[in-house]
Amino acid sequence: MIALQKFSKQILIACLFLFLIPSILFAKVQLPAFFSDGMVLQQQTDAALWGWAKPNAAVSINTSWNKKTYTAKADEKGKWMLKVSTPVAGGPYTITISDGEPVTIKNILIGEVWFCSGQSNMEMPVKGYRDQPIKGSNDAIFNSANDQIRIYNVPRAVEKFLKDTTKNSSWKSASPENISNFSATAYFFGRLLQEQLKVPVALINDSYGGTPAEAFMSIEALKAFPEIKIHSATDTFRLNNRNATVLYNGMIHGIVGYTIKGCLWYQGEANADRPDQYEKLFSAMVAQWRNEWGQGNFPFYFAQIAPYNYAQFPAPTRTEKNNSAYLRDAQRKSAITIPNSGIVVLMDNGEELSIHPADKETVGKRFAYLALGDTYQWKGFAYQSPAYDSLLISGNVATIKFRNVPNGLTSYGKALTQFEIAGADKVFRPATANIRNGTIVLSSPLVAAPVAVRYAFKDFIMGELFSTEGYPVSSFRTDDW
Repeated sequence: MIALQKFSKQILIACLFLFLIPSILFAKVQLPAFFSDGMVLQQQTDAALWGWAKPNAAVSINTSWNKKTYTAKADEKGKWMLKVSTPVAGGPYTITISDGEPVTIKNILIGEVWFCSGQSNMEMPVKGYRDQPIKGSNDAIFNSANDQIRIYNVPRAVEKFLKDTTKNSSWKSASPENISNFSATAYFFGRLLQEQLKVPVALINDSYGGTPAEAFMSIEALKAFPEIKIHSATDTFRLNNRNATVLYNGMIHGIVGYTIKGCLWYQGEANADRPDQYEKLFSAMVAQWRNEWGQGNFPFYFAQIAPYNYAQFPAPTRTEKNNSAYLRDAQRKSAITIPNSGIVVLMDNGEELSIHPADKETVGKRFAYLALGDTYQWKGFAYQSPAYDSLLISGNVATIKFRNVPNGLTSYGKALTQFEIAGADKVFRPATANIRNGTIVLSSPLVAAPVAVRYAFKDFIMGELFSTEGYPVSSFRTDDW
């Protein structure tokens, strides 16, 4: 009987504990995982913070760098949001947030925050994929220790419906163990940026391999693309990362609004069979993100997909536009039409049999030069590839003019063999091409009246034309056939 009474008492205590769990869980302010110890806030701005408290509760936020207290009121669902003024780069600092019981975020740095996203070439870690190396990875990992570089990996998540936050992760300082599993492109960018700016640099990696652009977009943004299937609430099939909106729902929406300096994007391989659509789709994605972030036209820099033999992939039908040069051309044109954007051209960085080129340091370095020259307004060095500007026809001779060629062009002493020229019949023939005062002059005895020119317009081809500073010219076409 005594044993039974003891057992009943234990059951009663357990039930009371279970009853009290909701109160325990919400006794403190709840924060998204990315607002946590070791985080970095963008310097000299109004940085957004948000979380959840008791419905309609008053929330106070104290920032240690200026000893200032902010207040916010949670809505009927407990959501609250506010912005705090950040100083020049420095730290470490703390932020204390309370709706009655305080939560303190420690070891906060103030610096430069960059959001890095895309598919597998952005996701590819410094250690490489299995049987797919990163050039110089071991040395890069060994020498990576630097508390002024902080990294955050947004965990993979395929979601049918919008999520208010992302899956849990944590901020980490650059170190061999941590950098080994972090985006190589993002790390090489951040390493050079931190070395030159001499302030803390934060890198948020939000990538998922094998994913088309529409997976990173909202249902609303995709209404302009009725040809893209969007799953419905009643669909029973299992979603994967190639479905529209699923990564936006699980990996982007929850972190949108984290105050950043700019964005790096490396994606396009999964859309290579739809180049005409991509030109509009990519622009729509950038516009959507910028609108939701609420930071205006923040810098948006993207890597052009590298040359690769896509014909290796099986396809039910294969057309002329399965040639990935069309997708590269769509990206080239996007750099013109998307405000405050920039492209990293990789015509010298492809591998015929690997869609994941091993040289990610060159990609990261070009991203860093682009940011330093364009965003941070550093002077005295080149940071952009030559870009096709115009075509002039005179008789049977075509002249191509370029932008971003202050010191001209070079083929490093080699004959130019990758230019083609076509007349009204739309048949492209090899052209004789020469560099002349920063332009390309070309012709063919088979084309008496040229109307269009193409350069390096093949699936896999290594570029032969560069600026004298060493930046490769993108494959391009002057036609719209």
